[in-house]
Amino acid sequence: MHRPLIFLDVDGTLIPFGGGPYPSHHTDSVNPLLERLDPAHGARLSALPGDLVWATTWLSEANELITPVLGLRPLPIVAWPDSDDEETPGLHWKTRHLVAYAAGRPFAWVDDEIGAVDRAWVVAHHGGDALLHKVNPRVGLVAADYAALAEWGRRTRMAD
Repeated sequence: MHRPLIFLDVDGTLIPFGGGPYPSHHTDSVNPLLERLDPAHGARLSALPGDLVWATTWLSEANELITPVLGLRPLPIVAWPDSDDEETPGLHWKTRHLVAYAAGRPFAWVDDEIGAVDRAWVVAHHGGDALLHKVNPRVGLVAADYAALAEWGRRTRMAD
């Protein structure tokens, strides 16, 4: 049995949009957003009971710029289509693609833009267990978020 997938967004999730303060770390990147990235996320993400997958518009830049700061190995990346031919009012453009990528495998989606329409769509179209975990974009991932993800992972593994 495969471990659950954990789809990770970056902006608003790992890189908060709030006013700080932000952790202090050195980065050679010209992207000022990376200064908001907390290197401690790496160990916390690695401890989660699932396989991490980038679900972000950063695409390969997530592995080039973010994983080194977090101390993670390169992660698989969800490839987004150029356009979404099917539109469902209120459905996030990522939702349909994450369900397809998971292909029935249990997954958690960690993002700051998840809504009720996404939750209902996943329940109706995904055959496996799923947690759509919305993060406060002003602060990004915090201890309570990690606790919720870890608890979901434990319940998911026990259900196997």
